Amino acid sequence: MKNDNISNLLNSFESHAHSTDEGVEFWLARDLQNLLGYTEWRNFTTTVNKAKLACETNGNVINSHFVDANKIVET
Repeated sequence: MKNDNISNLLNSFESHAHSTDEGVEFWLARDLQNLLGYTEWRNFTTTVNKAKLACETNGNVINSHFVDANKIVET
């Protein structure tokens, strides 16, 4: 059962992937927010900031893995 849940989550993530013209995959934070069950953006930004800190702590350049962008969301 646990492996089924992981497979379902992985399929959900893959189905929300976008790609550049060069074939680089990326995900929009607003999509990830919903996939991970966050109902409010302000709560999800805390998680994104923790991910950025973990990225930097592991010796990676944050801007190589996280791109700040604005997308208009319909209300």
